[in-house]
Amino acid sequence: MTSENQALLERFQTGKKLGLARAISLVENERPGFEAFLHSVLETPRFAKRLGLTGPPGAGKSSLVAALTRAYRDQSEEVAVVAVDPTSPYSGGALLGDRIRMNDLATDPGVFIRSMATRGSLGGLATTTKEVLDLMDAFGFHRVLVETVGVGQTELEITGAADTVVVILVPESGDAIQAMKAGLMEIADIFVVNKADRPGADRLVKDLRLALHLREGKALKDVPAHHGVDLKRMGVPEEEAEPDKGGSGQPRWEIPVLQTVAQTGEGVRELLDAVADHRSFLELSGGLAARRKARAAGRVREVVERELRRVSWAHAGVQEILEKGVVEIGAGRETPYSLAADIIAELMGPGTK
Repeated sequence: MTSENQALLERFQTGKKLGLARAISLVENERPGFEAFLHSVLETPRFAKRLGLTGPPGAGKSSLVAALTRAYRDQSEEVAVVAVDPTSPYSGGALLGDRIRMNDLATDPGVFIRSMATRGSLGGLATTTKEVLDLMDAFGFHRVLVETVGVGQTELEITGAADTVVVILVPESGDAIQAMKAGLMEIADIFVVNKADRPGADRLVKDLRLALHLREGKALKDVPAHHGVDLKRMGVPEEEAEPDKGGSGQPRWEIPVLQTVAQTGEGVRELLDAVADHRSFLELSGGLAARRKARAAGRVREVVERELRRVSWAHAGVQEILEKGVVEIGAGRETPYSLAADIIAELMGPGTK
């Protein structure tokens, strides 16, 4: 580790928030030595309570994050916030700057807010967001909130970064079918209909609850489907199907559908209670350990893939094959697949083609 990064590590480990800010910049920009820095700070594992908030653009995610942050501060909790914004096509930086909408929180010494640009990532998070969350864990925050960019149907990476995922919709989002189509039913631990003072909020809540019951096969559990098929068991092997009554199957989390008005704070208390209930459920059911294990495995895969990309495209032999091969592709003597096989053989050695 360079002397500069070592000095930064010392500032970070002594709890200086300026050290955290600079460490985030080091990681976000993938400057030389950032992986060695991360290795050093993560040698002593810490686990913050991570809450992810996602949903379509205009759902009021930033306002709700601000309201939650104030509520946690009222409980004397220190809070770190990561707000992922669209990327400016000119500077490459965060385009919206959620810190503007949380301006009154920026001066609170118990709150740390960082905006990050997606930089082309399509999963709702910036490429290095998970590493920034690791830094906030290591820094000692007990509560970390991460808000996705709100890119519609692709913001599913949040499930690999947070312990609890809150999906935020608004009455204008349409019916619950849109949420199902976007895959949000699969990632939500809690649904929130924000801006619930607008017309259509009650209808959306009703539709979401019905959609959740249909997904579980509960809405029609007492009504046989066509030719007596039980919807709840559809696609489930008989030996794995849960009995309708009794039995000792694993407990299931009942996804709540809540209403909030972030601007006034209405419903925020109920949302905090739901987040706490989900945390308790995860701890008692073993789900929290399972999520952390899956998160760790995912992080290893991502680091390996990033290093393989870096090593591959920096390899002189690969560059030579690529430069010659694209000409051959244009002439119809090679294809992208045969060229890729040549590159893999160059990297891995003979016999891998």
